[in-house]
Amino acid sequence: MVRITEIREVAGPLAGAISNAVVSFDQHKVSLVAIFTDVVRDGRPLVGVAFNSIGRHSQGGILRERMIPRILEADPDSLLSPETGLLDPARVLACALTDEKPGGHGDRAAAASAIELACWDLLAKYGDEPAYATIARAHGREPVSGGVPVYAAGGYYRDGDDLGLLRAEIGDFLDAGYSAVKIKIGGKTLAEDMLRIEAAIDVAGSGRHLAVDANGRFDRAQALAYAEAMASYGLRWYEEPVDPLDYALHRDLGEMYPGVLATGENLFSRQDVENMLRFGGLRPDRDILQMDAGLSYGLTEYVKMIALMEEHGFDRTAAMPHGGHLLNLHIVVGLGLGGCEAYPGVFQPFGGYSPDCAIGEGTVSPAEHPGFGLEAKDNLAAEISRLVA
Repeated sequence: MVRITEIREVAGPLAGAISNAVVSFDQHKVSLVAIFTDVVRDGRPLVGVAFNSIGRHSQGGILRERMIPRILEADPDSLLSPETGLLDPARVLACALTDEKPGGHGDRAAAASAIELACWDLLAKYGDEPAYATIARAHGREPVSGGVPVYAAGGYYRDGDDLGLLRAEIGDFLDAGYSAVKIKIGGKTLAEDMLRIEAAIDVAGSGRHLAVDANGRFDRAQALAYAEAMASYGLRWYEEPVDPLDYALHRDLGEMYPGVLATGENLFSRQDVENMLRFGGLRPDRDILQMDAGLSYGLTEYVKMIALMEEHGFDRTAAMPHGGHLLNLHIVVGLGLGGCEAYPGVFQPFGGYSPDCAIGEGTVSPAEHPGFGLEAKDNLAAEISRLVA
C-alpha cells in the first residue's frame, strides 16, 4: 500500500527570449510538481515528478490553494487501485477536481495535469521501469520499439538577421538527426513570412519536411490568404491557423486548403475534442491532432481523447502531441501514436530530451531510466533536486 505524504510545487522560468505570432515567453514559468510517498528506496522517499507541459503559465495558486489540499485531506485508501494497492492516477485526478464545475477547461486543466502525470512517474519508478512501459501495460498495449517519428520545433521570431538565423537553426536541426522541422508564421507580413518559408524549405530540402504554425493568430481573411499562398508548397502541415475553438472556420479552411491541417494543443478536455471532431471539418485521411496530456488533465483524459479520434475515423497515428519534452515522448511510445515534437534549442530546462535519448534519421527513442527520466536531463535535474531536497 502506497501513501502520499507530501506534494510540492515550484514555478520554474523558461530560458531564452523568444516569441511566436501571439505570445512572448519572457515571463512564462512552468509548474514542477513532486509527489512524496511513504515508500523508501535507498534511504529516501520514492518521489514522482512531472510538470504542466510548456506554453501555458505556471499554476501554483490553483495547485496549492485547491488541488493539493484536497488530495492530502482525502482518505488515503480512496486514492489507491483496489487491485494493486498503488496510486491510481484517475482516482487522484478525480480527487483533485472535487467541487470543480463542468466546463471552463483552462488553467485548472494544466494544474491537474502536473499532479496526474507525476503519479505515472511514481508508478513507473515503483516498478523500476521507464514510464512508456507502465503506460503501455496500463492500456493493454505493447510499446513502440525502434523509435518514433520526431520533428524539431523552432523558427521563432528573433531580432536581427532573421533569415540567416533561421537557416542556421534548421541546418543545426538536420545535423542533429531531425529530418522534419516546424517554424512560426503570422508574426510578420505575408510577404515576409513567405520568404521565411521559402528559406526553410531550401534548407530542409522540400515542403514535406516543413510544418508551419500560426498559433491561432489569423482571422478568416488572413488564414485563407496564407492557405492560398502556401498551397503549392506541399507542406508537412499548416498548424493552428485560427482560434482553436472556432470550429466553423476550421471547417471552411479544410474545404479550401488541400494540404494537411494540424490543431488541438489548446483543446483541454474530451468535450472540446469531441466538438472539434464533430464540427471542425477535420479530415481523417490527412489531418493531425496535437492535444497535450500536460495541458489537459493528464493521461487519464488524454486517452479518452484518443478514443474519440478513433471513433471519428482517425487512426491513433494522427495524434502527435504538442510539447516537445520527455513526458510526451513516453506517452507516444507507450500508446503507439504518430510521433512527437522536440524543443532541442528552446524552452529550457523543460523542453527537449535527455542526452541519452537516441535521435537519428527522423526518429527518437527514449532512454531506459525509471519514470519519465526527467532527472537525466542535466539542467532540469538541478531544479528537481532543489524541489525534493
